[in-house]
Amino acid sequence: MPKKTPLHRVKNSLRRSDSFYHSDNESYKWWVLANVMIGTFMAVLDATIVNVGLPKIMASFGVGLDRIEWVLTAYMLALAVMLPTSAWLADRIGHKRMYFYGLLLFTVGSFLCGMSPNENILIIARVIQGLGAGTIMPIGMAIVTREFPPHQRGIAIGFWSIAAAASVSFGPLIGGYLVDTFNWPLIFDVNIPVGIIGLLVTFIVQKEYINPKVRKFDLIGFISIGIFLPLILYALSEGNAVTNTAGWKAPYILVCFAISILALAVFLTNEFLVVEPLIDLRLLNNRNFGISNIIIFIFSMGMFGSTFLMPLYLQNSLGYTALQAGAVFLPVGIIQGIMSPISGTIADKTNPKIPIIIGTILLAASFYLNAFLSYLTEHSYIMLSLYLRGLGMGIMFTPLSTVALLDIPREKMAQASGLMNTIRQLAGSFGVAILATLLSTRINFHTQIYGASLNNTSPAFQKITHQMAFQLQHRTGASLATASKQVSYLLSSHVIKQAYIQGVDDDFMFAALLTILGIVPLIWLHTKNKKSLEKQKHYED
Repeated sequence: MPKKTPLHRVKNSLRRSDSFYHSDNESYKWWVLANVMIGTFMAVLDATIVNVGLPKIMASFGVGLDRIEWVLTAYMLALAVMLPTSAWLADRIGHKRMYFYGLLLFTVGSFLCGMSPNENILIIARVIQGLGAGTIMPIGMAIVTREFPPHQRGIAIGFWSIAAAASVSFGPLIGGYLVDTFNWPLIFDVNIPVGIIGLLVTFIVQKEYINPKVRKFDLIGFISIGIFLPLILYALSEGNAVTNTAGWKAPYILVCFAISILALAVFLTNEFLVVEPLIDLRLLNNRNFGISNIIIFIFSMGMFGSTFLMPLYLQNSLGYTALQAGAVFLPVGIIQGIMSPISGTIADKTNPKIPIIIGTILLAASFYLNAFLSYLTEHSYIMLSLYLRGLGMGIMFTPLSTVALLDIPREKMAQASGLMNTIRQLAGSFGVAILATLLSTRINFHTQIYGASLNNTSPAFQKITHQMAFQLQHRTGASLATASKQVSYLLSSHVIKQAYIQGVDDDFMFAALLTILGIVPLIWLHTKNKKSLEKQKHYED
C-alpha cells in the first residue's frame, strides 16, 4: 500500500469538508457549532467579566484609572494582533489543531492572571489570554462559516452569537458575585474548568481541515502592525495620565505617535504590495465586506467603551457592589441572545439593511439615555438604556456579519473572519483608550468649572458653610474648627463626584454621536433578496 503524502491528506481533508454540506453530515455541523460556542463564550466572557472587578483591582494594587485600563486594553490589543496571524497558522497547521492551541493558551493565561502579584504581571498575563482569544474567535467563525452553506449562515451565526450574548449577560454577574463573595482573582480562575471542557470537546468532536493554499508568512506586516498598535494605544492612554505632567506635548508621547505613524505607513505599503500579505486588505475592495467593517469599527468603539464606563459609574458614583453592577448587564445578553437568531432568520429572508438600521438607532439611543446620568438616577432608567442596548446589538450584529461574508469565497473565509474580528477588537481597544482619555479630560474640565463656582468670599457660600458647620457641631459634638474642615471636605467631595458623573455623561454622548454615524455607510451596502439566495442555495446543492 503506497504511503500517504501530505498532499494526499490535504485532498482527503478537502473531500471531507466538501461533504459537510450534504444531509449525511447534518448533525456534525451542529456539533461543531456547539463546540465553537464554548470557545467564543470564554473569549467574550473574559472581556466582560473583568469590568466589574476593576475598582477592586485598582484598590488592591493601588493604581489609578490610566493604569488599570491596560488590563482591558492589553487583552484586546493582543487579541487584535493575533487575529490575522491565527488565520495563517490555521491554514498552515490545521483549523482544529490551531483552535485547540488557542483554547490551551487562553486557559493557561487565565491561570496566570489569577496568580498575578501586581498590575504589571496581570497585564502580561492578560496579553497571553488575548493571544489565545485572538486564535479562538476568527478560527471559530471560519469553522462555522465553512461548515454551513450561505443560505444557513444567518441562523448559524445567530446561534454562534448566543455564546457571546451569554458572556455579556453572565460575565459581569458572575464576576460581581466572585468579587463580592471571594476575591477578584477568581474572575480569571473561573475560565479554567470551562477551558478544560472546551479542550476535551475540541479533541473529540472536530475533524481537521487544512487549506491547500497556504500563504507565506508576512514577517514585515506582522512586525509593523505589532509596533503600531501598542504604541498608538499607549500614546492615547498616556496623553492625560496623572504621571504625565507635560500632557500631549510630552516628548515620549510625540515619539510614540511618530513611530506608530511610520509603522502604519510601512504596514499599509507592505500589505498592498506583497503577494501574500498578513492581512489581506484587498478583501476590503469587496463592497459589502469593506462597508460592513466600517460600520463594525464605528459601533464597536462605542460598545466596548461604554461597557468599560458603566460599571465604574455604578460602583464609584451610585455605590453599587460589584454583584449589583454585574446584575444590571444580565438582561443585555439575554435580549441579544434571543434576538440574534431571529434577526439572522429575518436577514436570510428579507433585506438585511432594515434590522441593521433599527439596531444602530437603538444602540445610539441607549448611549444617548446614558448621557443624562446623575447621582440620583433611578435603577429603572439605567435598565431601560441597557434593554435598548441588548436589543440593538442582537438585531444588528447577525445580519451585518452575514452581509459582510456573503460574497467572500470559501477559501478566504479564515482571512475574512480574521480581518473582521481584527477590526472589531482594534475598534474596541481604541474605544476604551479614547473614552478613558476623554473621561479624564472631562473630569478635570468639570472639576475646574465646579471648583471655580465655590467662591469663598460669596455671602451665599459663607452662609451655607456656616449652617453646615453649625449642624455638624451640634450633631457630632465637634469643635468649630473641626466642623469647618469637615464642611470643606464634604463640598470638595461633592464637586469631585459631580465632575466625575458629568465626565461619564460626556463620554456617553460622544459614544451616541459616534454610533449614529454608522447609518451613513449603510447607504452603499448591496444586499441580496430571498430569490437570489434561493438560486445560490440551488446552485451549491
